[in-house]
Parts: sequence; C-alpha cells; structure tokens
Amino acid sequence: MGFEQLAELKKQLAAARAEAAPAAKPVAKPGAKPARKPSPPRRAAPAHKHQAHQADARPAAEAKPAADARPVDPVVKSIGRLQKRFPNVFPKNPAPKLPLKVGIFEDLVVHAKDLSLSETELRDAIKTWCRGSRYWKCLVEGAARVDLTGAEAGKVTAQEAAGAQRLQAHRAGRGAAKAAASAAATSADASVAADATDATDATAQAASVAQAGVPTQPEQTTSADTPAAESATPPAAPSSSAKS
Repeated sequence: MGFEQLAELKKQLAAARAEAAPAAKPVAKPGAKPARKPSPPRRAAPAHKHQAHQADARPAAEAKPAADARPVDPVVKSIGRLQKRFPNVFPKNPAPKLPLKVGIFEDLVVHAKDLSLSETELRDAIKTWCRGSRYWKCLVEGAARVDLTGAEAGKVTAQEAAGAQRLQAHRAGRGAAKAAASAAATSADASVAADATDATDATAQAASVAQAGVPTQPEQTTSADTPAAESATPPAAPSSSAKS
C-alpha cells in the first residue's frame, strides 16, 4: 500500500470517528458557577389525606356554634310572637308599654291557633308582660287602655294607678329587705321581716295580673324588668273581674 493510500485511509477513519462521537460539551468558563440541577417536582398530597383533614376540621367548626348557643326562655319566645303579631299593643323595649284592656287574655285565646301558642303559654306570657316597672309606669290615672287592634278600650282608674305605685314601692322595699336580711343573716327577726315583705309583694302583683283576665294560678318568678326580658318577656295584663 502506498503512502498516499494510507493517508487517505486515516482521513476516512477520522471522519467516521467524528460522526460517531457525541456532540462536544461546551467548555465552562473559568470562575463560572456550576449550573444547578432542576429540583424534582413535588408530589401532590394524596386526595384521601386532604379529604380526611377537611372532614376532621368540619365537625369542630360545626360544633362551636352549638356550644355557644344558649337556651331561650319559652316565655320570651311566646312574647316575641305577640310582639310580631300585635306590634302596636306589645311594643319592644325601649318603647314604653301601654295599659292593656281589662280581660285582654280572653281576646288573645281566640288567636291562640294563629299564634301557635297554647292557652297555658299565653297565660304565662301575659302574666310576665304585666309584671315589672316598665308596665307599672304606664298605669297612670286616666291613661287609655288598648285592645288587640290598638283602639281605646277603657281607662286606668285611680285605684289601679295607686295599685301600680304600690307594686313599685313593694319591689323597692323587697330589695331593701333582702339587703337587710343579708346583712343580718344571724337575726331571726330579719328573716321573718323579709318573708313578710315577699308575701305583700306577691299579693300586690296578683292584683295587677288579674286585670288581664288571666285565671288565678301560682305566681311565676320570671321578671320582665331586664332589657333581655323586655324584648320578649315583659309583664302581664288586666282581668275581666275588674272592668274599667
């Protein structure tokens, strides 16, 4: 083989190796930082774990309102219905109350079905509405009493006005008697005096409630003097036995 043929063969081999070899890697510049490898993609949390977390959080969120809820006095609910059905006759606090018609309880019994209230619930609502300073203050001599339509139905007599004043005085005296009894808890005389004041107060309140025509029953201890009770639990009304 001649020299020229051998040189040609070397050129062909070199060309074949150049084609078979991979592309040459770029030469890094001196001082350049090595390129960072791309971080692997994060795996999404399994769907069942996400759903389980939501299921655990939901009962806790739903349980909180139930824990904060407070029971509502049934009498408050009953008076709320009366205020919604007869807003001009049973105004909400702080509006002043109006003297109710003598025997208005009998008129309310006719609407018991529409109000979704039983006779007992109506009785308790009226007795509560007609108790307390907010109602007693409206019983002024000559003030017009109102029926369920808001129309005038009689007037407050001097005797009824005096009875309302006695009720307020009895309530004030009852508070003073309790304070005295607390200060002198070891004294038997103080205890007897407090009991006597309670009995007098109960008798006076019974007379006020009787004006609403509510059948005589044991007195309730619910008071409608506080703002919460006023909005849905005010005092009772006048009786059919003492018509104006």
